Amino acid sequence: MRTLVLPTPADVGEAAADEIAAVVAERPDAVLGLATGDSPLGAYSTLADRVQRGELDLSRARGFALDEYVGLDPADPQSYRSVIDRTVTTPLRMRRAVVRVPDGAAADLAAAADEYERALEESGVDIQVLGIGSNGHIGFNEPGSAFGTRTRVVELSERTRLDNARFFPSLADVPTHALTQGLGTIMRARRIVLVAIGERKADAITAAVEGPISVDCPASVLQAHPHVLLIADEAAGSRLTDSGPCNIVRTNSEVRAWRGAGTRAPSLPSFSRH
Repeated sequence: MRTLVLPTPADVGEAAADEIAAVVAERPDAVLGLATGDSPLGAYSTLADRVQRGELDLSRARGFALDEYVGLDPADPQSYRSVIDRTVTTPLRMRRAVVRVPDGAAADLAAAADEYERALEESGVDIQVLGIGSNGHIGFNEPGSAFGTRTRVVELSERTRLDNARFFPSLADVPTHALTQGLGTIMRARRIVLVAIGERKADAITAAVEGPISVDCPASVLQAHPHVLLIADEAAGSRLTDSGPCNIVRTNSEVRAWRGAGTRAPSLPSFSRH
């Protein structure tokens, strides 16, 4: 796991956008794994600026969202379908028809989960964007989730619902369940960019990077992936000790050297694209 600890959230957004843009430059029809939440917004905003300036074309790219609340109409402003439309599809000028979100309003949720998993297996994901919950969850894979899990319905922990209550009128309005890609699904992505911003993510980041690989911190499974880049601001990375298994880059000079050394992951392997 390569780890960048950068001074500000804006720096984090720029660095994450660089990784995504590099994949699209190599493969214009790249499949992007899309996370919601606060952490990736800087990356999406930076990408949108580049699209607006004509520096980047995402019109051929496709996308799969990580998760969706169960029981919200897709038109609900807090549904992840709506969030992805607002923060990704429209500003990045992607085709809405090829940016998929799990169907949390399906009458048969198990069938919807199975269908989404099959689509992901057929398409593959070239680069997966992830945030991290304060309890270490990625997607909505809460602590205790098995590492081999696939897309499925999960019950949200009280901590996750409390963290997300700021987006709803009250805690009672926060859905109790979600349809999420599993940890096994996420780990199939060719590259992963994990973005973390703010002091409230510091414990989770430290556990994910320096702790044991354990279901107690679902994000720790990323230690077993060959091409992960963690990008954190100083607050989120403040408790990393530099003594763990990851190479942590912190200073401006180290970042410049890191970029100059061409340390991005190797070229993308081919997916079957039917």
